[in-house]
Amino acid sequence: ELFMEHMEPLHHSQAGDECVGRDPAFLEALGLIKRVAPTDTSVLLLGETGTGKEVMARALHDLSARATRPFVTIDCPGLTETLFESELFGHERGAFTGAMARKPGLAELAAGGTLFIDELGDVPLPLQVKLLRLLETGLFRRVGGTEVLRADFRLVAATHRDLQQMVEAGQFRRDLYYRISAFPVTVPPLRDRASDIPALARSMLARIGRAFPTDFTERALAALARYAYPGNVRELRNIIERAALLADGDWIDLQHLPAALLAAPGLMQRAGP
Repeated sequence: ELFMEHMEPLHHSQAGDECVGRDPAFLEALGLIKRVAPTDTSVLLLGETGTGKEVMARALHDLSARATRPFVTIDCPGLTETLFESELFGHERGAFTGAMARKPGLAELAAGGTLFIDELGDVPLPLQVKLLRLLETGLFRRVGGTEVLRADFRLVAATHRDLQQMVEAGQFRRDLYYRISAFPVTVPPLRDRASDIPALARSMLARIGRAFPTDFTERALAALARYAYPGNVRELRNIIERAALLADGDWIDLQHLPAALLAAPGLMQRAGP
C-alpha cells in the first residue's frame, strides 16, 4: 500500500504491476489517465514496447463510466488488411473463403465499453481511412454485409512508433493522426524510473502466487535496479518469474538472475550466500 499512496483510484482497477510506482514521470502519466478517464476523449498512449501501455489503457477503462462494459483489444502487428478489417468490423457468412458463419467484429463487441487498438502505427494505409470513417461517423458495415451498424465505444490507441514522423513520411494519415492524438500520454521506459524497480519487483513476486520465495536479497534488488531493461516492465516480469522458479528458499539472490543482468556496469561480482 505504501507504493500505491498516490493512486488510490486504481485500488479497485484490473491494472496490474505496472501501476506500482512513485517516479514523477510515471505519476504524471497516471495523473493524466485519471484526469481524462471520466470523459469520452480518445487517448493515445505513447512509449516503448513493454512499458505497460495496455495496463494503462485498462486502468483508464476501469476509472471511466464505461467500466462495467467490455474492454476489447485489437492487436495490429501481423494482421493483414483483410484480417484487420474482418477483426474490426466483423463479417457475414460467405463474405470470403472460410467465413462459415456471421462473426461480430471488435467494434461491435466493444459496445458501451472501450476499444483498445494496440500498435496503431502498424495499421495499413488503406485501412486507416476506414478507421477514420468509423471514428468520425460511428457507423460501419460487416465485411460482406449491407446493414449499417452504429458503434458505441471509447477509443484508446497505443504505439511505440513516432506517428508524427510517419505522417511526414506519408506512412500515416494526417487526418487520422489529428483525430486520435487529442490527448497523448507518454508511458516512461523502466530505465528512466529505476527507483520504482524494487517496488515493482516485490509486487510481481507477490502476484506469482507461490509460497516461496517471498523476497529479494539487497544485492539482488541492487542488481535489478541497475539493469537497463530494453524490454521494459514486460522483461522485468519475465526475469522475476524465472528467478522465482530457480530459487529454492525464501530469497531470490544474484545466482537466480540472468547473466545479462549481472553483467550490467558497476554491479559487484556474484557472491556466495
